[in-house]
Amino acid sequence: MTAMCHGRVVIVTGAGRGLGRAHALAFAAEGARVVVNDLGVGLDGAGGSGDPAQRVVEEIRAAGGEAVAHGGDIASTEGAASLVTTALETYGRLDTLVNNAGFLRDRMLVNLAEDDWDAVLRVHVKGHFLPLKHAAAHWRAESREGRPVVARVVNTTSGAGLLGSVGQGNYAAAKAGIVGLTLVAAAELGRYGVQVNAIAPAARTRMTEDAFSGLSALPEDVSPLVVWLGSAASTGVTGRVFEAEAGRITVMEGWRPGPTADKGARWTPSEAGAAARGLLAEAEPPGRVYGAVRSGVVRD
Repeated sequence: MTAMCHGRVVIVTGAGRGLGRAHALAFAAEGARVVVNDLGVGLDGAGGSGDPAQRVVEEIRAAGGEAVAHGGDIASTEGAASLVTTALETYGRLDTLVNNAGFLRDRMLVNLAEDDWDAVLRVHVKGHFLPLKHAAAHWRAESREGRPVVARVVNTTSGAGLLGSVGQGNYAAAKAGIVGLTLVAAAELGRYGVQVNAIAPAARTRMTEDAFSGLSALPEDVSPLVVWLGSAASTGVTGRVFEAEAGRITVMEGWRPGPTADKGARWTPSEAGAAARGLLAEAEPPGRVYGAVRSGVVRD
């Protein structure tokens, strides 16, 4: 290894299993001291145990690294604040935040309960926002005191948030929200020495093995990009979304103006419709929603 993150202190949320575990181990292998956060919940967010986080800590220590477990709920103000405090009190600094925690409650829209909507939005969107808010407050204070800040945030979105995914309206909405949060945070926090990017990973984990049975890429295939984005070596890269799967890395390009028509005055409904159809004929077709087919959808 190159010790790319030597001396850095890294928080990884949802790090007890899957992608988060792979990220935590990869950062530790590159010399980082890692705060391993995980509630130990099931795929739907039920239950809770500190065992997964502690096992990852023990793996890191057995390999000669430094790590500490954190079992707080990062979608709560208290849990997110204590997460940042754990890094500062244990290691005296914080350099990188990897927001990764999440779970699924998949349903078609007409069957999606309000509780399932709220729970998924809470863990993904609030679970990104609150740790980011508390970490950013620390970095802003450091910057205002004249101390150099070389901070990194890596958020976790999904192809579901970029293209949509049948049966995952709550998850897709949450992951799309994370992209918006990433862009705003990158714009607001750059002045304090903080870079914010997002990844849309594709890997076989507990969350994906049922929904995408043919997916064979490993979580460990995604982590090298996350480590680089979380290191000082990524200087100048912010406000970007990357898709990572196996050996493939793609810079995702989001909404931007396409074909435009300007009448210079108010359209009538018929005129607006005719103009819209003409513009659509010139525009690039949208990407296919995951799980959708031309004649309908794959699952009911």
